[in-house]
Amino acid sequence: MNGTMIDDMPYHIQAWHRILNELGAGISIERMKEECYGKNDELLERIFPGRFSPEEKKKMSWEKEKQYQDSFRPHLRLLDGLAEVLAKAKKDGIKMAIGSAAIMFNIDFVVDELQIRKYFDALISADEVRISKPDPETFLVCAEKLGVAPENCLVFEDSPKGVEAAARAGMDCAVITSLHEKEDFDGISNIVRFMKDYTAFSW
Repeated sequence: MNGTMIDDMPYHIQAWHRILNELGAGISIERMKEECYGKNDELLERIFPGRFSPEEKKKMSWEKEKQYQDSFRPHLRLLDGLAEVLAKAKKDGIKMAIGSAAIMFNIDFVVDELQIRKYFDALISADEVRISKPDPETFLVCAEKLGVAPENCLVFEDSPKGVEAAARAGMDCAVITSLHEKEDFDGISNIVRFMKDYTAFSW
């Protein structure tokens, strides 16, 4: 969802960068870009191992998401061409799921503000999996909910960790270059195409 349906990753990165540096992380924006994957509590544990309790991490996670939504809401829109791709998939009976490391609070924010919930047969958030990307569980749960074999799935991703998760799930992947360049994906073999948006994509 983030970076593949909407171009919001800079807002997540900026929100985390501000919060973590207020806590004394001394982290650069480039390092924050590299660390901005997985569940919020996993990210916090990577930066501050053993420092915060689960309750503290949950509280910081909610604060971060509220900051993100407030700053991104005026810019919330689908990537170019995606509205047409979603409508065509629905018309042709192609099952679709969102598999995200975001909490459901953020998934609901996106699908309801953009009125696209009707296109998806499953919404899998960080709350539905034990370990997030690059572990393949998120995408495997999506496939299970859709009733589709992993080898018949196509994942849309924007990060090397997400593409790695798709590869470990046995799924092909189309990469959206909204955050990373092609060179960042060197050595990953399950990529079928690179694209900056959906204007030239066809099922």
